[in-house]
Amino acid sequence: MDAVHSDSVDPDRTEPVLLTRPSGGVPPVVEQPRSLRLAAAAIAAGSGPIAIDTERASGYRYSQRAYLLQLRRNGTGTMLIDPVALSGELGPLVTALDETEWILHAASQDLPCLAELGMYPKKLFDTELAARLAGYERVSLGALAERLLSYRLEKGHGAADWSRRPLPRNLLAYAALDVELLVELRAALWEELDRQGKLDWALQEFEAVRTAPPPAPRPEPWRRTSGIHRLRDPRQLARVRALWLARDEVARRRDLAPGRVLPDKAIIQAAQQNPRTREELVALPVFGGKQQRRRASQWFEALEEAQALPDDRLPEVSPAHDGPPATNRWSERDPAAAARLSAVREVLNGIAEANTVPVENLLLPEVVRRLCWQPPAVVEETEVVRFLRESGARQWQIELTASGITAALREAS
Repeated sequence: MDAVHSDSVDPDRTEPVLLTRPSGGVPPVVEQPRSLRLAAAAIAAGSGPIAIDTERASGYRYSQRAYLLQLRRNGTGTMLIDPVALSGELGPLVTALDETEWILHAASQDLPCLAELGMYPKKLFDTELAARLAGYERVSLGALAERLLSYRLEKGHGAADWSRRPLPRNLLAYAALDVELLVELRAALWEELDRQGKLDWALQEFEAVRTAPPPAPRPEPWRRTSGIHRLRDPRQLARVRALWLARDEVARRRDLAPGRVLPDKAIIQAAQQNPRTREELVALPVFGGKQQRRRASQWFEALEEAQALPDDRLPEVSPAHDGPPATNRWSERDPAAAARLSAVREVLNGIAEANTVPVENLLLPEVVRRLCWQPPAVVEETEVVRFLRESGARQWQIELTASGITAALREAS
């Protein structure tokens, strides 16, 4: 543990200490291959697990690439690395991190953009997931630093445009603070999980996160347009789809966040109003702006294509899916399934409460829904275990829940 934080768990401290700057100052950003080799050598010479974080520009850019990497290790201090300036060529860093345990907060958010850079952990500790399993209600990095280490992290730059260059010093300081306490936080959470008898559960969860495949692409991503729930006409939905696809093409080509190309609310309004001419389109709010006027022909062409579609090519009002229906419809569609779901949820809630674990971490809600909608033909514990294992449940989850689920399914049958 670095000396600067040696009092981080002082029981006599009454007020958290506000951290506004990294303990070693704001490090220079590594932007050149030679500097990267020196940084990698320093990291390799450090000891213990390494804290890692990334900064993306989700609200500004189409891509989810990492625009800054932050790393901290005992004996090394904090490193800030610009993967864009280095053209993603991070070979020395990848070698330095080989076989090292990585500490990330909400790892599933960072692992995809790290994988784009050829960086894959061999061992993982996720401080957010660890805190959930330990039973903490507030699991943000700031909340955990304050509760477990008596430090308060300065807030305010999480939604910044990390793609801008050069990055201002205040943003670099904020980024460095994101890894300032992760090594100590990992130690505190490890101790707490061990005390509660949950350490093995956590290790199983971390391994599941580390080895999880990339999520499958959504079959109809345009259906996530904000406000689309207000549209119940297939032709209107076709207009949304056409505008969404046209916007996506521009956003992808220019690497801009789609909402910066055309807001969702403008797409929904155009789908509702169905402008018959380009002039009617630009008369709508947003579309009359200077930027949108330049693209008005493209947007209007998309609307015309949607209008020309034959009825049999219009999207369904309710999207098709292969899973169970929404649970609020179960009681009318299949009362027996609704009874099974109620019984199983009651059991799981009891297990979660007894073990101080969020019920959604005890077992994924989608797994519960699928099991209750179409249970095994023969409700035996061995069959429930088989279903849970094939659904990706970890061993600790199966051991805690299989027996209770089996009993609940039998009683509800």
